[in-house]
Amino acid sequence: MPPHRGHCRRHGDERPCSCAMGNLYRFIEPVLLYLLLVKGEAHGYDLALALPDHHLTDSDVDRGALYRTLRALEVMEHVTSSWDVTGAGPARRVYRLTSSGIEHLREWLQVMEKLGGAIQGFVADASKAIERRSTS
Repeated sequence: MPPHRGHCRRHGDERPCSCAMGNLYRFIEPVLLYLLLVKGEAHGYDLALALPDHHLTDSDVDRGALYRTLRALEVMEHVTSSWDVTGAGPARRVYRLTSSGIEHLREWLQVMEKLGGAIQGFVADASKAIERRSTS
């Protein structure tokens, strides 16, 4: 029987799975992990500003999805957050990557590397098929 939504064979039922990596919208997750890795810490607004420079799809990511993803990463203990009450204006959350988050980014990179190879192979095969069809 296939695993139910949110769980997988790799992670079992002990914790929610984040392997729905086939969903292109989920590609916000590795980018957020990467941004937190290079920045050390960041506010959600800063991540939202940096996201377009690194996101992996053509679709825009709305702010709600960004904060839902950060919250899910925090629930899975890949990210921590605390309130920044310094400076003028209201308190803002500051996010930091955990060691679990670094490992999760490594997992993403493995998945993305395999997916990249599969996509390249598909593009090459489909291009050849189109070429053969055009010349016949």
